[in-house]
Amino acid sequence: MSHQTILIIGPHGKTGSRVASRLKAAGITTRGVSRATTPAFDWLDEGTWPQAIEGTRAAYLTYHPDLSVPQAQHHIRKFCAMAQGSGLEHVVLLSGRGEKGASLAEQALRDSGLDWNVVQASWFAQNFSEDFMLDSIIEGELVLPAGTSVEPFIDADDIADVAVALLLEPGLRNRHFELTGPRPMTFAECMKEISNAVGYPVRLTEVPMEDYLATLREQGLPEQFVTLLQTLFTELFDGRNAHTAPGVRAALGRPATDFSVYARNAAATGVWQRTNVERA
Repeated sequence: MSHQTILIIGPHGKTGSRVASRLKAAGITTRGVSRATTPAFDWLDEGTWPQAIEGTRAAYLTYHPDLSVPQAQHHIRKFCAMAQGSGLEHVVLLSGRGEKGASLAEQALRDSGLDWNVVQASWFAQNFSEDFMLDSIIEGELVLPAGTSVEPFIDADDIADVAVALLLEPGLRNRHFELTGPRPMTFAECMKEISNAVGYPVRLTEVPMEDYLATLREQGLPEQFVTLLQTLFTELFDGRNAHTAPGVRAALGRPATDFSVYARNAAATGVWQRTNVERA
């Protein structure tokens, strides 16, 4: 089966980079676009969209900063209309679980007339190794708001494997896949798994939400990102997403990757290796 160019919006993100590398390994031509590429793509500048879309027949969409923000629904609807007019046939949209705003954007895709897939993912395990939590892990203490619920953390490699399957297998189109890891875990349990993998102790410290947000601002994180984290920890970690879902097995015929496997694999890359931090 031959495949024409697949558009990847967000080719340097946790999932977009993995999707791109898998498609390349399979011999599939891709076009990864962001604000920094040529052609460029900016969700806030619709004038950048036509050149990015032109000549592609399928797309993997990630939305910045988050699909739950109010303008996402409008942008997804406009993108789909433009894509359909350009001959693009199929969109795989990465979404989150339990987010009202994201569900509106998902529906815009379903109503577009394009072939579609919605991939609803739980919290990425890679947030501990490829994002703002990385330095805290290396320092041996992760500070989070008190009272967070359990979460079935998903490995981004599983998300990428599913996304590629959806992009390449017509029989999987027009379906929603909810992706989680195989077991709900507390953040404290995650720290134990990471401690076992790295060989030094990493502890969880819980603080009031106000203190947590103040620390994020002191670290210089953008206010929009701080607001997203506040929403995450006050709403999405209220227990609504504590259950596991079978999306990985439904798409790939195999179980989702356990967090312990993710932790060992991440540790093996040296990402958590300490240099100037004395072991506790």
